[in-house]
Amino acid sequence: MAIAEEVGALGEATLADIQAASTTAELEEVRVAVLGKAGSLTAYLRAMGQVPKEERAQVGKTVNEVRNAVESALAARKDALAAAELSAAIDAAAVDVTLPGRAQQMGTRHLINKLTDEIAEIFLGLGYSVKTGPEVETDYYNFEALNAPADHPSRSMQDTFYVVDRSGKESAVRGESDVLLRTQTSGVQVHVMEDEPLPIYMIAPGKVYRRDVADPSHLPQFTQIEGLVVDEGITFGDLKGTLDFFCKQVFGPDRVTRFRAHYFPFTEPSAEVDVSCGICHGEGCRMCKGTGWLELLGCGMVDPNVLSMSGIDPEKYSGFAFGMGVERAACLKYNVPDLRMLLAGDMRFLRQF
Repeated sequence: MAIAEEVGALGEATLADIQAASTTAELEEVRVAVLGKAGSLTAYLRAMGQVPKEERAQVGKTVNEVRNAVESALAARKDALAAAELSAAIDAAAVDVTLPGRAQQMGTRHLINKLTDEIAEIFLGLGYSVKTGPEVETDYYNFEALNAPADHPSRSMQDTFYVVDRSGKESAVRGESDVLLRTQTSGVQVHVMEDEPLPIYMIAPGKVYRRDVADPSHLPQFTQIEGLVVDEGITFGDLKGTLDFFCKQVFGPDRVTRFRAHYFPFTEPSAEVDVSCGICHGEGCRMCKGTGWLELLGCGMVDPNVLSMSGIDPEKYSGFAFGMGVERAACLKYNVPDLRMLLAGDMRFLRQF
């Protein structure tokens, strides 16, 4: 077979392969096999010097005609395949607007933060202000200014997280650091009594830390809200009325409160406040251990020594203070049997509230 005939046959076969290519990738393989550096048609172009003189003109003409035809066919087929692939991709990515949408789970504030805000709103409505203070506190503001004697159990290493005091000062009593993670937000009350004018109506929400092992009723870190009122003529009746109103706002108008005598170093007289059980309504059940009551918070009239240490005349002013754990209040409000459930991060539980 003459060389020109071989080239013509190669062109026909290549044009057939081009039409048979179903993807741009297959088409590129055909192009490289024929027109690439090592392609079959390129080989004829490189061997033109070895073609006999009498055939060279005809072979050259045939090679150019075949190359032009192949290039044109490649370009046309590439445009057609690219358009088809684009259309297929668009169809695959298309959204069927008739299908029902997938509802996204809306996020909410955590139950503890939500209840903290709810309690704050109640006291803001009574004319109180919200105050904050440092979580890393000194022994003075956490204990001494609150009339806690040096040997009081709340000051021991078993109850308090002491941290390194880099000032070099050490407690003369225990040889320990005077810097600690606050065990109560009562220190905020002392700062306010020292720095702000009277009268004082405030609450102090925030995290507190204690050396407790986590169990159904205790946590080593929890959220506390403490309140303080200092004004002329404040009585225990004001305290009872305020807390009874608060409990009915949080737990419902049918819930009843009772006050039990207790001891706190910074209040005198002092009391524990119980709220009637929301499950048995005071009849007695496992939740309230058969008593019909659930312990909520501690309170009392501010000890005159505490007022004096903050520069307030106890002969002219009196006041009351109270403190509660928000986690405990949440458990009482929503009948949750274990404080740890609030911190486990189980969305099945948290989405109930």
